[in-house]
Amino acid sequence: MKTFIKEIKERILAEGQITYEEAVKLMEIDEKDEETLTILFDAANSVREKFVGNQADLCTIMNAKSGRCSEDCKYCAQSSHYQTGVEVYDLLEYDKILKRALEMERDGAHRFSLVTSGRGMEEEDFEKLLKIYQRLKMDTNLKICASHGIISYEQAIKLKEAGVSMYHHNVETSKEFYESICTTHTYEDRINTIKNVQKAELDLCCGGIIGLGETCKDQVKMAFEIKELGIKSVPINILNAIKGTPLENNEKISPLKALKTMAVFRLVIPDGSIRYAGGRIALGEMQHVGFKAGVNAALVGNYLTTVGNKITEDIKMIKEQGFEV
Repeated sequence: MKTFIKEIKERILAEGQITYEEAVKLMEIDEKDEETLTILFDAANSVREKFVGNQADLCTIMNAKSGRCSEDCKYCAQSSHYQTGVEVYDLLEYDKILKRALEMERDGAHRFSLVTSGRGMEEEDFEKLLKIYQRLKMDTNLKICASHGIISYEQAIKLKEAGVSMYHHNVETSKEFYESICTTHTYEDRINTIKNVQKAELDLCCGGIIGLGETCKDQVKMAFEIKELGIKSVPINILNAIKGTPLENNEKISPLKALKTMAVFRLVIPDGSIRYAGGRIALGEMQHVGFKAGVNAALVGNYLTTVGNKITEDIKMIKEQGFEV
């Protein structure tokens, strides 16, 4: 296995690619085999250093509209199909949004994204959002991102014109496994939104969640599907099982398994930003290891319905791993 990993690393460093079968084989490394995992992590780190360097990209999100979502995604606290006790509120006013954005900018974030619950945005709220983004572009120095579910090409164009530089829309899992986690819209609906965003020439942030009950083959398929879409910002979430959702009793992914997945994503997508996202607090004291195992970006601060790390603590940790922030 050590020679196998070395051969893959050298091929990728020489502008070659890893195959699906090879990636699955790496995913099957026993988490108890720490020596081999270390070699895998070092390989992913070498690939990261060559293709994206030592600059870390930090983004933050704000839950700008919460709850009452019509979709039945089995992991989500905001779905109206489940009783989770999540806070429910309509689209926030600009002053509250600006206050949070300025706090994030002051603490060192590079990007700021508004996230809204729901399949998509109703026209009235969408028009309000466009005005909010126009003002944020004037009132902050942050790169502005957006995450508003399924959107049309015309909506993507309007977001770009309002100052949004990147749209976030995950595939969440592999195409084959998707219907196991959501029945109110399809994997193809997500792909259509991704293509609308790309057609509008907005940057795209697209990843998924591990720990939904998928297999390691599903995880690898997701990585290759994202690669084939040409996406360069790939957030990897670790399921935070929410009480009241169908996945509340899912077995937690071990920190080493999560880190192994991120390392393999780096080998599949050498020149992308492999981004720590929601749920990484499950890694505990091993969070820093990811930055020596292929990770080069992070969602910092609090998440949608859960608490994250303090931005200042994250920046300190990332700098200690040799990154520029």
